[in-house]
Amino acid sequence: MKKTALISILILTAILSASAQNVDDALRYSRIFYNGTARFMSMGGAFTALGGDISCLSQNPAGLGVFRSSELTITPTLINSKSSSLFNGTKATDYQYDFGLGQVGIVANLMKNGDESELVTLNLGYSFNKTSNLNMGAVINGTGTNSYTDYWTTIANGYYKDELASNKPDAYLAWNTWLIDSLSGSSTQYGTVYSNYGDNLPSVYGQTIKRVISNTGYTGEHAISIGANYSNKLFVGATLGISTLQYEGKYEHYETTDASLASGFSNFDYLLYYKDSGTGFSLKVGGIYKPIESLRLGFAFHSPTFYRINEYVYDNISTHFTDGSHYEASNDPTRFSYGLTTPFRVMAGAAYQIGKLALVSADYEFTDYGSAKFYETGDGYDYSSKNQEIKSSLGPSSNLRLGAEMRLNTLYLRGGYGYYGKSWRSGTGNENLQYDTYSFGFGFREQNISADFGFTTIGNKENYILYSYGTESAVSSINMSRNIFMVTFGYKFGY
Repeated sequence: MKKTALISILILTAILSASAQNVDDALRYSRIFYNGTARFMSMGGAFTALGGDISCLSQNPAGLGVFRSSELTITPTLINSKSSSLFNGTKATDYQYDFGLGQVGIVANLMKNGDESELVTLNLGYSFNKTSNLNMGAVINGTGTNSYTDYWTTIANGYYKDELASNKPDAYLAWNTWLIDSLSGSSTQYGTVYSNYGDNLPSVYGQTIKRVISNTGYTGEHAISIGANYSNKLFVGATLGISTLQYEGKYEHYETTDASLASGFSNFDYLLYYKDSGTGFSLKVGGIYKPIESLRLGFAFHSPTFYRINEYVYDNISTHFTDGSHYEASNDPTRFSYGLTTPFRVMAGAAYQIGKLALVSADYEFTDYGSAKFYETGDGYDYSSKNQEIKSSLGPSSNLRLGAEMRLNTLYLRGGYGYYGKSWRSGTGNENLQYDTYSFGFGFREQNISADFGFTTIGNKENYILYSYGTESAVSSINMSRNIFMVTFGYKFGY
């Protein structure tokens, strides 16, 4: 039976397991959407064969060789995100806004040669690009046909209560706040407040469920590049990429019932928060070839990025019962480190110049997300089972980017489309998850100054699993859209 003495605050010393990494983490830090300048973004990022934009340093460094002069650019961005969720017939919406620096970079012309039969130009470049925006906010509301407490009983089954703290710390919190308790006559099987801990079956659901998700962060890259132009026919380049990631994941899960339960349960609130920060290194090489003056063909290879990630994790539960009792329990914050190797990438592209009037470009990119791997960084943890889970859950993916630009004297009009293919294997909950981007923009260019404006919208629909137990899952569908507004200011010098 439930404790009758009031416990206002119960601080637990249980340590969260260092095996918190999962397939979602590997995919989140492996996926790239190539943010950059307003020109780059408004043309769908289709610059593998085009070059001549500082954003190329993170995509195809051979594009650096296309520059004929030195250049400085800076791109502030505003991102508006909207989510619409559907859970057990109930809809909810949420909005987020984020303003920051999307790109800054400089190209320095080291050498210029008038003889077009030799090395024509040699350029050195630096750029910081935000490669992916990780902001995601959502509110999920609905009526429960099962409960998060069912998940905690499932993972607690088979353990004595004294074993929960070190093996299933979140279930230990549920046990200490009387959301779950051992069944009568058993020390290793558990029931929930909805079934009066197994004494009153079946469980009485119909409770109000609400989950508030607030994730923020980004992945970015400091690209240090060198690019060369040979005979105005062949452009080659290489980039040392120093990647950085910052991510805060947080959700609060609420369940409230108006039913009169034998356990006396009224409501609970579960909070999970974790923060990741990390640094990674990669190498990128590429080439652009002009078989004829109006046509460019591009190719680039990106090595895996080798990340070392530091993680901070914290969670707690607060419960209330109709007799006025209140229980609260928290796990001590935990800090640990792990490594992640992201997949390699291969991309090819073609761009065609239509006189001085317009140009069109197209990119194809291949990557295999199933090749991502976790690795230990000194604690000896065995990630083999998690890496096998990545391999069996994620697979090869193809991306397509298209772009076009029209020139009207000093005014440029642009448009683009991007398709980022499915990364989950067939049979998984998000096997149909893909991303579509649509973009447009315009810009003004004089001899040495430019101002470009761009807009990109990214949309996707995914299934979000609140919790699973046995063969049952609580799943909400979420429609996400991100609207990115950007402006790039550029200055050329060293003619």
